[in-house]
Amino acid sequence: MFERFTNDARAVVRGAVEHSERAGSRSVDAEHLLLALLDREASRASFALASLGLADRKEPVRSALADARRRAGLSQAEADALAGLGIDVSDLVSRVEEVHGVGAMSGDRKDRGWWSGRTTFSRDAKEVLERCLRIAVAHRDRRIGDEHILLALTARPGVPSEVLADQGVTYEALSRVLYGGGGEAKAAG
Repeated sequence: MFERFTNDARAVVRGAVEHSERAGSRSVDAEHLLLALLDREASRASFALASLGLADRKEPVRSALADARRRAGLSQAEADALAGLGIDVSDLVSRVEEVHGVGAMSGDRKDRGWWSGRTTFSRDAKEVLERCLRIAVAHRDRRIGDEHILLALTARPGVPSEVLADQGVTYEALSRVLYGGGGEAKAAG
């Protein structure tokens, strides 16, 4: 599958690995793919994000991803559902962080010594990469670009799609920007 990736898509995957390593994560997660997409310039995904007004609103996205990571990866919808059961996730995070330090629930490793150095991808990240292939095939695109990764992130439930939707970036909006009414992408490649 990776042989079908464009240079931009490969750069996103490399960027996600770098974000994961900087965070000290045990694996590359879907959130790391989104962070890497936010770093991109002059690509189809960056064009689509700019068209939807996200070029000037990247920091709220990064902040929302960091907040979700502090909540052990729970989306805001999941935190709200737990609140309905009487569980205050913010209070829980605060109490854990009082005892164990900020970011204790994030799953990031503090002891880098045991890690083999081999990059692994979480199940969520693998699902995003698999879905981007299906999206490219559905649009009859021969190559998998960073725009397909972005579409895949918005097409599945989870923190990245929730955070993007809060900023008005949905699968439907991206599809309109990238494909309009036809089968060919409008964005310059």
